[in-house]
Amino acid sequence: MRFSGQQVLVLGLAKSGVGAIHLLRSAGAKVTGSDSRKLTDLPDMQKLVENSEISFTPDRETSLDHIDSIIVSPGVPLTHAIIQAAKHRGIPVYGEIELACEYLRGPILGITGSNGKTTTTAMVGHILKAAGVPCQVGGNIGFAATDMIATATFLQWNVLELSSFQLETIDRFHPQIASVLNVTPNHLDRHGTLDLYAAAKGNIFQNQRSGDWAVLNAANSISSGYTTAARVARFGGDAANVNGGNIELFGKTLMPISAVQLPGQHNLENVMAAATMASLAGASHQAIAESVATFNGVRHRLEFIREFRGVRFYNDSKATSVDATLKAVEALSGPLWVILGGLDKGGSYMPLAGPLKQKAKSALLIGSAAPIIEKELSAHVSLDNCGTLETAIHSAVNQAQPGDTVLLAPACASYDQFKSYEHRGDMFRQLVEAL
Repeated sequence: MRFSGQQVLVLGLAKSGVGAIHLLRSAGAKVTGSDSRKLTDLPDMQKLVENSEISFTPDRETSLDHIDSIIVSPGVPLTHAIIQAAKHRGIPVYGEIELACEYLRGPILGITGSNGKTTTTAMVGHILKAAGVPCQVGGNIGFAATDMIATATFLQWNVLELSSFQLETIDRFHPQIASVLNVTPNHLDRHGTLDLYAAAKGNIFQNQRSGDWAVLNAANSISSGYTTAARVARFGGDAANVNGGNIELFGKTLMPISAVQLPGQHNLENVMAAATMASLAGASHQAIAESVATFNGVRHRLEFIREFRGVRFYNDSKATSVDATLKAVEALSGPLWVILGGLDKGGSYMPLAGPLKQKAKSALLIGSAAPIIEKELSAHVSLDNCGTLETAIHSAVNQAQPGDTVLLAPACASYDQFKSYEHRGDMFRQLVEAL
């Protein structure tokens, strides 16, 4: 891809879109930004437009005349009318990750999965830095990949969290170490079927070669079943496993399970995955064990907020799928008050019925998905349709007894009432801290 002198349209102006614009301008492209929002709602873009550095057009009015290529942000579905029109005209459409990796120096360690990818990506970065292995972390976590180019070097690992939305549009993207941690139903509102969703995740392996590594989950049938030209290491299998009270890594004892700070069986899988990838990237067993023992997790992922009147509050706003909520419920002892709801993503909530009936005093429903959840779970679980997060918290506080736990694990996207899952988690923290 060569963009110097080209007219490039960037569709979707969230964090990754803004990063793409700055990269394209540095590469000599003439850039037009397009978004469903008004320019006045995009202060970073408004400043660039006022300085005549880019032009802007609403996406419903965008003309493709004179456009040479399109960069699409992950949040924009490939069914978007502009993308379909571009394909009809033969205009190349690239994803933000594909754009970034044309310029990114150094090897790539890519991590995706339905659940655990943020925790695992952060843990890999934590281990490598402590082990003295040069790396930087970004992608779907922290910095956009396009913002990592200025600090990239040929001797430094680029550790990237990758979503299925980002992997839909790759072409030549080539990670030297790649992992699909697990695949369970998620984002069916966008991908349509589990098979198509799994295929998008599997794109991470499509350009790997015989000298690369694919890290798969022996306990997840879809992850374990991917085919790749790379060498395969399976956590929960030949690469890393639990033996008695210890975690083993490539046939040697790594550390006792009791030294892992993160709660839940699913976090043991995350530790095994992170340890496997960090080892393949050059970290020693000792450095991995010491780093894992000091890793306390990431924000919005089973994050302990506070105890109030003997009731503990946990923020798992990043649990945006049913499977992620199941893992959160399994990780905590009852009795629970579980806040569910938000923007529905097209899957079934029935897998929650048994675990909630067993552990939860009530599920407190919020957001536009509340009627859907209520219809599916009302015969199995006590429900309280609260509408808003604030109402749900106060409802739980008024009913909970000392020893109970209030858990925000919505099983839904956040965009009906919040800007992002981070915004939702931050609001939960603020409301709980204000009690």
